[in-house]
Amino acid sequence: MAEAKKVPVRRCVGCGEHFPKNTLIRVLRTPSGEIVLDLHGKASGRGAYVCKSALCLRRARKSGRISASLECPIPEEVYDRLESEIAENE
Repeated sequence: MAEAKKVPVRRCVGCGEHFPKNTLIRVLRTPSGEIVLDLHGKASGRGAYVCKSALCLRRARKSGRISASLECPIPEEVYDRLESEIAENE
């Protein structure tokens, strides 16, 4: 009998809940220090995950949790891009 494939789980920095990795949006700090969205979750670097929910993004932004998780300041363009990605998914 084949074993069920283990699904990776990650914690949203906005609400603190755990979700399957593929349902979250990853904000990535690349090894060169650039902050980008990693929509496929495959790029190398330090990542922080956010639910595809405007409320979670607002919480994470207000509390500075994405910045704290990535250990660097987050440019406004990244937050704007996150907002547009979430708006497309809602």
